[in-house]
Amino acid sequence: MTRVLIVQGHPDGEEQHLCHAIAEAYRSAAEDAGHRVTVINIAVGDIPCLRSKAEWEGSDLPQVAVTGQKAVQDAEHIVLIYPLWMGDVPAMLKAWLEQVLRKGFAFEMSGRTWRPALAGRSARVIVTMGMPGAAYRWFYMAHSLRSLDRNILRFCGFRPVRRSIFGNAEDPSGKAQAKMLKTAARLGARAQ
Repeated sequence: MTRVLIVQGHPDGEEQHLCHAIAEAYRSAAEDAGHRVTVINIAVGDIPCLRSKAEWEGSDLPQVAVTGQKAVQDAEHIVLIYPLWMGDVPAMLKAWLEQVLRKGFAFEMSGRTWRPALAGRSARVIVTMGMPGAAYRWFYMAHSLRSLDRNILRFCGFRPVRRSIFGNAEDPSGKAQAKMLKTAARLGARAQ
């Protein structure tokens, strides 16, 4: 049994999107396989943006950071699911990551050296997009996904960090979406 945290990073809380269906397929298969799953839907919380170094380093955490840190601390495997927006992570998900993965919780700094504090946890990033996944990988070099992997997740100690790029998310035939849901369920059953 693996303790899994799914962070459903689609910022629209008014209607269901492909990211919600992917999160549900992953969750359902993981629970059916005996894994314990917690889901955080970032669209339903109040996530304040950090505006200064003093605020980021402060000890007065908003509730979203307290809840997020507890969920990350309890998890062995983190799954981030989000749509590619303007070539990057949606701003609301980035704000959640900044609130939760703070110095003193996710990593320690001493002068110019750092020590990751979340070692022993793995991560899976699932990103959806309208363009073909191969175009994002090869033409755009998966720039923002590589940055999230290297500069945030691995920096904090997550290893391994696996990636799933789900392109053609708006396929009118529905075949691409069906394949995505099947893949999400397969990953969820293995807690990968």
